[in-house]
Amino acid sequence: MKLHLNPELLDRLAASYAVGTLRGPARRRFEALTRESAVVRAAALIWQGRLASLSELQPSAQPAPEVWTRIDSLVQAQREHSAMISIRAKDSGSRVPKWSDWLASLTVWRTTSAAFVLATALAITWGLLAREQLSGQIAQLQSQLLTTPQESYVAVLSDNNAAASMLVTFDPRNKKLTLQRVGAYKEANDRSLQLWALAPKGAPKSLGVLGHDKVFKLTAAESDVSSIPALAISLEPRGGVPSERGPTGPVLFKGALIQKVL
Repeated sequence: MKLHLNPELLDRLAASYAVGTLRGPARRRFEALTRESAVVRAAALIWQGRLASLSELQPSAQPAPEVWTRIDSLVQAQREHSAMISIRAKDSGSRVPKWSDWLASLTVWRTTSAAFVLATALAITWGLLAREQLSGQIAQLQSQLLTTPQESYVAVLSDNNAAASMLVTFDPRNKKLTLQRVGAYKEANDRSLQLWALAPKGAPKSLGVLGHDKVFKLTAAESDVSSIPALAISLEPRGGVPSERGPTGPVLFKGALIQKVL
């Protein structure tokens, strides 16, 4: 299946794969395509990154203090009731149960049941309120996602073993190259990773030096990447080397730069 010829279908499959709704044989086929096609692999990584950012923006929520108070009251009532039953079981052989004992037992059960019902009602109410709040936050995040700039260029840079190590996207509207580390490689403190544009003709051109963060942004014009078929990252002395010298260290990662039509 040539998914790169059907961008809309590729986008839907990548979204379903990231969310987890793509299952069974379809999921296994899609995973096989990610290993064979850089375009499919890039689409999957982009959607996984989007969903990860949603979870980072989602605030934590705690149950209301009243819920814990009611639950504690319920537990204490149950303990007292169990202790009372134990005492009565020991005395059952020496005396006949009185009407007051049955009345006390009935009162405990009614109290316990009422506490349980109240705690359940409070928990359900809190859950409904939390659900409404979460729905509103999801709608807001989805709106923000729709207004997020769509990258027009993407590249998956791999090492010599074809293992994806760096995801590169370019947003021409904001003139930003975004590099996200997806592998485990970590350079030494006295070394820097430098991004190079591999032109069809001529020497490589430096697009900037990366920091040590997992996600790093570089400024670039569309003319710097529009005619570039591939990108590469080399290991250089700390701070990088001048562009006119070209890479002086080993080239660690490289990959094709693709213009998206999604």
